[in-house]
Amino acid sequence: MIGGGISGLATAALLAREGHTVTLLEKNEAVGGRAGTWEKDGFRFDTGPSWYLMPEVFDHFFKLFGTSAAEELDLVKLDPGYRVYSEGEFAPIDLASNRDDNLDLFESIEPGSGVRMAGYLDSAAETYELAKEYFLYSTFEKITPLATGPVLKRLPRLARLLTEPLARFAGRTVRDPRLVQVLGYPAVFLGTSPYSAPSMYHLMSHLDLTEGVLYPRGGFASVIAAIERIARAEGVEIITGATVTRIVTAVEGASVMVPAPVDVYDYETTEFDTNVIDRDELARVLAGEMSTATEPEPVAEIPAGQKPRAGGVHYTDGDGRAHSVDGSVVVSTADLWHTETTMLLPELQTYPESYWAKRTPGPSALLIMLGVEGDLPELEHHTLFFTKDWRENFEKIFGRGSGPAATRGTSVPAPASLYVCKPSATDHDVAPEGHENLFVLVPLPADPSIGAGGFDGGGDARLEELADTVIEQIASWAGIADLASRVVVRRTVGPADFVADLNSWEGTALGPAHTLRQSAMFRSRNRSTKVDGLYYAGGSTTPGIGLPMCLISAELVIKRLRGDTSTTALPEPLAPAGG
Repeated sequence: MIGGGISGLATAALLAREGHTVTLLEKNEAVGGRAGTWEKDGFRFDTGPSWYLMPEVFDHFFKLFGTSAAEELDLVKLDPGYRVYSEGEFAPIDLASNRDDNLDLFESIEPGSGVRMAGYLDSAAETYELAKEYFLYSTFEKITPLATGPVLKRLPRLARLLTEPLARFAGRTVRDPRLVQVLGYPAVFLGTSPYSAPSMYHLMSHLDLTEGVLYPRGGFASVIAAIERIARAEGVEIITGATVTRIVTAVEGASVMVPAPVDVYDYETTEFDTNVIDRDELARVLAGEMSTATEPEPVAEIPAGQKPRAGGVHYTDGDGRAHSVDGSVVVSTADLWHTETTMLLPELQTYPESYWAKRTPGPSALLIMLGVEGDLPELEHHTLFFTKDWRENFEKIFGRGSGPAATRGTSVPAPASLYVCKPSATDHDVAPEGHENLFVLVPLPADPSIGAGGFDGGGDARLEELADTVIEQIASWAGIADLASRVVVRRTVGPADFVADLNSWEGTALGPAHTLRQSAMFRSRNRSTKVDGLYYAGGSTTPGIGLPMCLISAELVIKRLRGDTSTTALPEPLAPAGG
C-alpha cells in the first residue's frame, strides 16, 4: 500500500480483512494525508476536511468490520448547519439542520420559492439514492450493470442533469442571488465550479439541507484514528517516513507492448461541461451502447507472460536509506498523477503527462489556522462568505480550458469567497479555555507559484499578504473589528505546500475537478491497464473527491480484485472472498 490517508488506511484494512498480508507506506511522519492535524499551545486544528456528510457511507465502512460509526465516533448534529454572509448590506443567513425549516427559510427570503425548493430537494434525494445504488459503488469495469430498469427509465432526465450546469439548474429554482449561491456552493466540495459541475450534483443539497451536517467530536483526526485502529487490528503493518520511489514490475520473456487506441467514444474532445454534448450520445453511454474508455486499450490481447506485473515497491526512509517490499498486489492511494508519472516507466503509464495536460485540476487553497483570544459569536461552526460577483470568482480560480495555470489564465480573486470553520463552537477540546479555533479555507487557482505558507507570518510574502487581507475581510463582513489583534496562533498553507507535502498535481487541494468528463464512468479508473496487479484508490480516481468517496474507492479495490462488477456496496460485515 502506498499512502496513509483515509483511502490508504481503509484499503489496507479491507485487504487485510480479505486475508492479504498488508504493509502500508506513508511518506509523512503521521497518517491522515489531507485529513491531517496540527497542534500548538493548546489549539488542535484539522488541516483538511471539516464537513461530515454522507454519514451512511462512514457507517457502512465501519459495519464491514462488525462495528459502526456510533461505536467508533462521537457524532453531534449541528444546528444551525451553517451560516452564510453575503457581500453587501445583508444580514447573515442561518441554514437549519432539517428540510422543513430550510423550506420555510427560503420562502421567507424569496416568497414562492418554498414549493420550488420542495421539488428541488425531492429531486436531490431521488438522485442521491440513484447514485448510491448504481454509480458510486461501481468500478465501471462494465457498463452493462447500469443498463437496468431504474436507470433506463430515467435516461432522459439523467442526460439533462449531466449536461446542464448546476448553476443554471439552481437559477431556475430560486432567483435571490444568495439562495442560488447556497444551492451552488456544494460544487466546491467536488473541486469544481457550479458553472462547470453537472446539475447531477444538486444531490449534495439533500445532504446539507435535508439530512443536516454532523461533526465528530475530536475533529476529523478522530475519524482517521478510528480507521487506523481498525487497520492495525486487522494486522496491517504501517510504516511512516517512507517515501516510495518506484513500483517494481516484472515481465517474462518479451518486451512491454504499448497499447494503441481503438475506436471508442471520444470523451476527450466532447465539451461535457457545456451544452455542446449530444444528450442522445450520453444516453447511449448510460445505456451501455457506447464505450466510455478513459484510457487506451490494446489493439490485441497481450500474450500471457508478456504483460508486466507489479512485484512490490522501493522506498527510502527518513534517513535516506533504501528499502524494498515485495508483493503480488500494489495499491497506490497517493496522488494518481504522481504515482503514474514518477513511479512507473513511461511505457507503463496508463495516465501519462499527455493525459493530465487535457485534465482540469480542482482548486488549490490558502489555508489559515488561527488561535483567537475571546469569543466569536458572529461565527458558527461552519460559516461561508460569498462575494457578489461569484461567477468572476470562479473564472479566476479555474480559468478556461485545461492544463497548467499559466495556460488557463487564472488569477487570485479579490475579494474571495471563502469558508471558516470554528470547531470550538462544538468541541471545547480544540482550543484553550477563553479562546476560539478558526480554520479558514480560501479557494485559489491550482498554481504552486502562488507560494507556500508558514508559521506566525513566516510564509511566502504573497501568501501572507493574502492571509492578512482575508482576516480583514472576515472581520469586516462579520463585524469583528478587532479580530486581527486577538490572534495568538497563526499558520498558513499554500499551493506549493500541497505539492511538497502531498505530491499533489498542480498543487490542487482536492484532486481533478468533477466536471462531467472527470466524473463517474469518465473519471480515471482504479486500476492500471499496463501493469497487472496495480490498483488505485483515493480522490484522484473513481468515484472522486471527499472522505466518503475515498472510503468507497477503497471498497472498489476489493471489488476489482474479486471481479465484482455489481453497482452496490459490499455486504456487511465483510466476509473474505470465497469464505
